[in-house]
Amino acid sequence: MLTGVQVVLAGGDARQLEVIRRLTELDAAVTITGFDRLDTPFTGVFKADWSPDILTEADALLLPAVGTDDEGIISAIFTDRELKVTDAHLAALPKKCKIYTGMATPFLKNLCEKHHLELVELFERDDVAIYNSIPTAEGAIMMAIQNTDITIHGSDCMVLGLGRTGLTLARTLQGLGAKIKAGVRREDSFARAFEMGFEPFYMPDLARQAGNIDLLFNTIPTMIVTAQVIAQLPLRACIIDLASKPGGTDFRFAEKRGIKALLAPGLPGIVAPKTAGRIIANSLTQIILEDKGQRGNEP
Repeated sequence: MLTGVQVVLAGGDARQLEVIRRLTELDAAVTITGFDRLDTPFTGVFKADWSPDILTEADALLLPAVGTDDEGIISAIFTDRELKVTDAHLAALPKKCKIYTGMATPFLKNLCEKHHLELVELFERDDVAIYNSIPTAEGAIMMAIQNTDITIHGSDCMVLGLGRTGLTLARTLQGLGAKIKAGVRREDSFARAFEMGFEPFYMPDLARQAGNIDLLFNTIPTMIVTAQVIAQLPLRACIIDLASKPGGTDFRFAEKRGIKALLAPGLPGIVAPKTAGRIIANSLTQIILEDKGQRGNEP
């Protein structure tokens, strides 16, 4: 149980509703800000304006999936008011407080470092990333179906990067009957792709491998689907880039050549916010419970 633990949630989207629900089930003291247009009632949850005053007793501050933008603005779909993280807000936090977010911008990282506060990026955890790969794969396949006139079954698909997301996506596409080419960098990834029945190739060979592809899925957050690669794709091809903004695709050249290219980061929160919220909630509460247990054992 989280009895006595003070948690402040600032902004966010529908995923945060599952987090609030889970925290209250565990008896945490929850304050939410940036939710003034939220109609869902939460018994025992305190609504407050975003100010340093609500942070002075916090054990945990939870920010949205992308904590802030480069100017400190917090994304908050349940309010018309601007929420901005400033020096004053972080200075008000107790040194024991941890700040949680999905992934952090340099602005947030630098501000936390300045105030000697621990920042936890939940999406960097293997467990969270693997769980999130499930709605990401489903969302990517939904986009593929919506933006092509062929079935996934029998299609020629290319997945770039066999990390936590790429592996789940490639396996799911294969389960639907697609033929999979897998672009990798390392020998162990090449071997794993071969073992799973994919057709592996190394990234330097990408342009040569792109000649007969219906769907190209990229998970690598660097410029990898270049103009040289796009020039080799057939005009029927569709590119779905799952990497974080700005993605790894030359979208300008794709448009110029007439190839459909879609940037689709953050799919879990779009296609399955309830599931994505539960993933965040489970990881967050586990960390807080572990911290509480360790503090309880301190002399």
